[in-house]
Amino acid sequence: METHQIQEGYLPFLGYRTYYRIVKPKGEAADKPALLLLHGGPGSTHNYFEVLDGLADTGRPVISYDCLGCGNSYVENRPDLWVMDTWGRELENLVAGLHLEHFHLLGQSFGGMLALSYLLDRKPAGVCSVILSSTLSSSQLWGHEQHRRIRFLPEESQEAIRHAEQTGDFSDPKVQEATQIFMERYCASAPGPEDPECLRRPKKSGTESYITAWGPNEFTPMGTLKDFDVTNRLGEITAPALVISGTNDLCSPLIAKTMYDGIPDAKWELFDGARHMCFVEDTPKYEALLTRWMADHDGN
Repeated sequence: METHQIQEGYLPFLGYRTYYRIVKPKGEAADKPALLLLHGGPGSTHNYFEVLDGLADTGRPVISYDCLGCGNSYVENRPDLWVMDTWGRELENLVAGLHLEHFHLLGQSFGGMLALSYLLDRKPAGVCSVILSSTLSSSQLWGHEQHRRIRFLPEESQEAIRHAEQTGDFSDPKVQEATQIFMERYCASAPGPEDPECLRRPKKSGTESYITAWGPNEFTPMGTLKDFDVTNRLGEITAPALVISGTNDLCSPLIAKTMYDGIPDAKWELFDGARHMCFVEDTPKYEALLTRWMADHDGN
């Protein structure tokens, strides 16, 4: 029996529309501060966050959305839009449009970059806590760590990547194969028939926004976000902060520790064996962790 009620809608933004999805417990008041989820990419979608619908059973709305440029908020042929300011303004518009006065903010991968930028540059009121899941405070540190790990790939794969970076041409099938090996080790495997439907569901990825803002792959940040680095400003964060990462994550332990060390009184939870989507690879543990964390910080 369905235990949740789901509300979907759109908010106008920059002449386009931002899709959102709100999950609440069916027949019960959702009277606790909401959890607002910021997905990765840029250019991924909210889909994978649907594995966390069960968090609504704790009596709080669980809100996700598709950032402009992907999914149900798809926009193309607008490379001028794919800068952090666009997504920061969109997040402000969403918070205002949904009348969120008190909420927990969770950013995964690129979504964590957006969360950090939002907290540091826009100084929002009402953020009870921030959860930084498999994310980063520095694009160049991210690239550095991925290149360290490239050295563990087969020599043929390493050479293909080196050549591509020297020429700027990443179209060689050997590069694509090397990238796939790398992503299966540190990000995720292709979903199979036993995986949740939300992971298998076709989605409209924002390829233009990803390539324009980040680059051709995870280990070569060369887009508009290539100089993103808020490491020296992490001490300005006043919201309680929970850093989450996996031992085999694109967000390496060094990247996670850099955020943990820089944010005052932060907590860090390291998932043994997990890759880039800890919430997918161990959903029960992830939900239990967030349930405790949010209950402890609802009043902040």
